[in-house]
Parts: sequence; C-alpha cells; structure tokens
Amino acid sequence: MCATSHPAAARVALAMLGQGGNAVDAAVAGAVVLGFCEPAMCGLGGDVFALIHDAKTGESRGLNGTGRAPAALHAGDLRAQGLTAVSLDSVHAVTVPGAVDAFDRLIATEGRLDLATVLAPAIAVAERGVPTHRRTAIDGATFAGRLKGAGRQHFMREGRSLREGEIFAAPGQAEALRLIAREGARAFYEGPVMEDILATLRAEGGLHSAEDFARTAATPVTPIRRAYRGHDLVELPPNGQGATALLLAGLLERFDIASLNPRGAERVHLEAEATRLAYSARNRFIGDPGEGELNLDGMLSDAAIDEIAAHIDPKRAGKTLPPRFEALHKDTVYITVVDAEGLCVSLIYSLFWPYGSGFASERFGIPLHNRGAGFTLAEGHVNELIGGKRPLHTLLPGLLEVPGTYAMPFGVMGGAYQATGHAHFVSNLVDYGMDVQAAIDGPRSFLDITSGKLELESTFDEGVAARLVEMGHDVTRARVGMGGAQAIRRDAATGLLTGGSDPRKDGLALGI
Repeated sequence: MCATSHPAAARVALAMLGQGGNAVDAAVAGAVVLGFCEPAMCGLGGDVFALIHDAKTGESRGLNGTGRAPAALHAGDLRAQGLTAVSLDSVHAVTVPGAVDAFDRLIATEGRLDLATVLAPAIAVAERGVPTHRRTAIDGATFAGRLKGAGRQHFMREGRSLREGEIFAAPGQAEALRLIAREGARAFYEGPVMEDILATLRAEGGLHSAEDFARTAATPVTPIRRAYRGHDLVELPPNGQGATALLLAGLLERFDIASLNPRGAERVHLEAEATRLAYSARNRFIGDPGEGELNLDGMLSDAAIDEIAAHIDPKRAGKTLPPRFEALHKDTVYITVVDAEGLCVSLIYSLFWPYGSGFASERFGIPLHNRGAGFTLAEGHVNELIGGKRPLHTLLPGLLEVPGTYAMPFGVMGGAYQATGHAHFVSNLVDYGMDVQAAIDGPRSFLDITSGKLELESTFDEGVAARLVEMGHDVTRARVGMGGAQAIRRDAATGLLTGGSDPRKDGLALGI
C-alpha cells in the first residue's frame, strides 16, 4: 500500500512494488515523481528525512538527507552587515540540497532495485508532463510570485502560474535525472548539474563552492521515541523537530484528553497551550548537534515535562510566546509505503517555502530550497548559522506502534503545524479510538507562534470559536485546510493494511 498527496505518485509506487521492488524502492520512486506533481512543494533541490521500520524484526532506523550551509558562510559575517535573520528570498538561505544523495543512499543500502529503474517513472513524468491538479494550481496561483530569474522560466507559463488541468513538464530536470540514473548521486554533486546550480548561486552572491557539494552526504540516524498511553511514538532526532512532537505528546498525556469533546474548545485550548510551551522548548534546545549529541533531557525527561505541564492552565490561555529564531516552514510532501513483507517507509521531502528560495538553475531548472532560513543569527545559539552546519528542520516523518500489535508509518504536512499535527493525530487514534481516516479528517487548530493567533479550520463551529475567545485566545480562521496527512496501519497478526489520506490534498491511499 502507498498513501501520499498525489495519485500519480501512489500509482508509481505500487508499480515499483510490482516490478519486484520493496517499500524503499517504491517510496523513493513516488517521492521523485511528487517533485513534478507538486513542484511548489518539493524537488531535486530540496531535503529529505526517511524513517524505516521492519515490522518483522521491530527495528526502526532513520536517514537524515538534509544539506548544510556553505563552509564560507557564517552568522557573524551577516550580523556585521546589519542582518538579524536569514531572509527567505536570500541566496544565503540556500543550503546544499541533500535529497538526491539521500535517494541514492536509500536505494543502495535499503532497496532491491537499481537507481535507474527507480528513477525511470520520474524521468518519464518530467518529459511528458503531468496535469496540474486543483491543490497544485491553488499553490501556484498563491505563491508563483516568489519565483525569479530562471525559476519563472521553468515553473511558469507566459508569466503566470499553471492553471488546473494544464500540463507541467520539466525536460531539464528529466535530463538531470538521466545523468543521475546513469552515474548515481555524484552526477548531481559533480559535473554539469552541479556547475549549473553553482553558477546560479554564485551569480546571486552565494558563497557556495564545488567542495560544499562534493562533501554532501546523507547520514544514518537512530530514531527517538516516547510512550503515549501504551503506544510508542517514534520520531527522528535533531536537526529535525521530532523531539518537539514527543514533548507535545508528553504534555498532552498529563491531561485526561479522552474525557473532552474531540471537537470542543477545551481540547483545542490544551493543544494550543502545549504547542506554545513545546515550541518554546524547541527554540532553546534543538539544532544540529554536529559530531556530538544533543542532550534533550531539558525538554524530554519526565521531570522536565512535569515542570512544563504545570504552566498549562486548563481554563485560561497563557500569553508568553516562544522567541522565534528561525523562519517558519510552509510546505512539503509526504509519502508512506508498506510492502508485503512488512517493511514500512515514512518519507518527507521539501523545498521549505513554496518554490523554495524562488531560484532555479538556468539549464536544468533545478528548484533551490531556502532551508537555510531555518538558522538563527543569534550568537552562541544551538541553531546559529555556521558554515558546514545543518539548520533546524521542521520536517518529521513519524511512526506509531504497539510492538507485536501494529505499526503505523504516518506524516502530517503543514509547515510549523507538523509537530502539533503529529500529537493531534496520535491523540485522535489513542484517546478517541478513531480509525485512520477519521483521525486524519478531523478539524485542526494551531497556535501560530509568530502572531500569537489561534487558527481554526472552518469545520469548527462558531460556538467553539466564541468559547476560545472567552478563554483568552485571539482566534482567527485558516484560509485553507491546514496541511495534509497520510498513514498506513499494519496489523501484526494478519498483515492487513489500512490506509488513510487527507482530503485537504489531492492524494489517496492505494493498495494491492
């Protein structure tokens, strides 16, 4: 089974299983296709995290496919220019893309097929094009103004975004993928593709070098986990924000969530307060640990969670907002695949903001993400911009399991909402006994840590909004559905797969 945000990618993933591939082959094949189905959300110039779980052995492992800042770029130099943050539209926001190396390593170490076979569907889609689906057309109309230079040439038509039903093709990226299929990831990080990207970056004043690209390598990581009412929530460690989701779950576990109306103001309030405090802890503790390990006891030990939870008033909104050290993430795509042998893949892939930095390389049209805007310029901070370092990432592929009973790879898109979305989804399943699809469909809310406003989806009634105002919240309505989600639950006893996919996106869950 595959669950993802676009049907073309799900179809490709299942076809890859039919060719003898495993869940890793299928997930990578589908993810690369998503770069053409949802070009504002992800692409070869982005980053990847993958969480792999073997249901037969119970082992979970992860891969961090995120890129690093150029070695010559340092926060002190930007501070000396009077800057206080890395601009979303700046060339300095472009860290070296890590996705292609991650895909290559996943196939080489975890897959059954060769890279050329896995990339063949994406090459075909990039060459012939794919119809623009409704959500993709909305994203294009909303955000295509961020594109500049060659980005406008490759992702727009006659100076405008593509409309629903129009065909998007990317022949330049197809050419780049053919090189990668033949030569592996080194064809992206050396040679003409790298030179094309580097020329674009250097022309804009970037400090990137060929050596920065040559040093790019995805790294294996050990997942982190925390129990939630007898279920294990599994996440990836920093520089991703999986620890934030674990803290949120720990905070919610201190309250009797199941006794509350799942669509009521009291539950929304508790999630908002947990979000406020968890994101504050994230901003203090999470960054790239480099060669060492971050000590997360200050936010994940039972004593720390008890202390943080004591600051939540179940009846009244707090007013202290976390300091914002990084740009907030906007968009991404997610894909999960489970194969017949119980191998589960949870993979998330992103350009950070819509169309990333807005830059794309001239010849191949590689979109360049702006993940470096996730750094802080605050001197001495754990997430300070330092050459060769990875920024704080909002991306987090997830897994929920009860060993011996079930395993469920899942992901929740939606930018900064992702950590809150993980905790909300898990609570829907565990506290309220919802099935996979119902847990995805339910209304969402999010405390925007920048503005302090509590966003509600339109599916909450006005009575809930009014009660939240009485509790001290500054309530606003989300303009569109909040993010998206997919999940697949594998029953350990029978092997039965039950999938769900979010109606807020264009995708589906599809099994064979």
